[in-house]
Amino acid sequence: MKNIERFRILVMGRANAGKTTILQRVCNSTNQPEIFDGKGNKIDSATVQGTLKRGCHDIKHELVFQSNPRFVFHDSCGFEAGSTEQFEEMKRFVVDHAAMARKVNNRIHAIWYCIPMTDCRRTVTAAEQKFFNACDTGHVPVMVLLTKSDTLLLDAIQELEDEGFETEEAHHKVAQKHGELLEKWLAYIKFELNKCKFPPRGYLPLQKMHDDNANCTALIQSTTNVLNGESLQKLLISTQQSSITLCIEYAVRRQVSNYVVGQMLRF
Repeated sequence: MKNIERFRILVMGRANAGKTTILQRVCNSTNQPEIFDGKGNKIDSATVQGTLKRGCHDIKHELVFQSNPRFVFHDSCGFEAGSTEQFEEMKRFVVDHAAMARKVNNRIHAIWYCIPMTDCRRTVTAAEQKFFNACDTGHVPVMVLLTKSDTLLLDAIQELEDEGFETEEAHHKVAQKHGELLEKWLAYIKFELNKCKFPPRGYLPLQKMHDDNANCTALIQSTTNVLNGESLQKLLISTQQSSITLCIEYAVRRQVSNYVVGQMLRF
């Protein structure tokens, strides 16, 4: 793994799932990423933004934030409309950039599949079923991210008022109700996707990502936990800049693990 210079992530999900915001928080930036083609040539930002507004994406393009250029992101356009062409393009990209890719620096190391909670009754659509039943990502782990989970606060208030609580009293109980709703929909998503042929490796609700100082420690930690191999885990921990605590925890855990293995080998 010493030849791999950057950690590469494919970000997926339907439009308006908050994908760009998550990437900005991970890279400690409020700026838009710079875009490069597959050969490392920078693409004019005006051209890129124009295609994005028209709903066009090129999954081969590399999204890089100057605040942390060791992260490379690829954005797959949503295929919820049922476009077979877009879905097959995504599958080819995953196969070409999975663990057996010829150039190690072109390999993707993780996939973040974003499911927005803005319409919680459409969390698992035909698009999700199609991806997790038809796309074998091999050794590349998929993390399902429940984005915009804060929007469930409105549902929580509504449910409390429907239960007979006055508005002021409902606001005192809203945090607990919000947590219950989030657990309910998380359990539903897990139940549906774990039945698929190629289920996700992990799940994580994300909240308050719209805050400029949002904490991404849980996202990095969860992604680290599903990675295959210590070398990739070390690469991600060293790439992220949002949490010194993660670096320390990883170093300590590694030392403890080495010590335990050493003690076992003595007997």
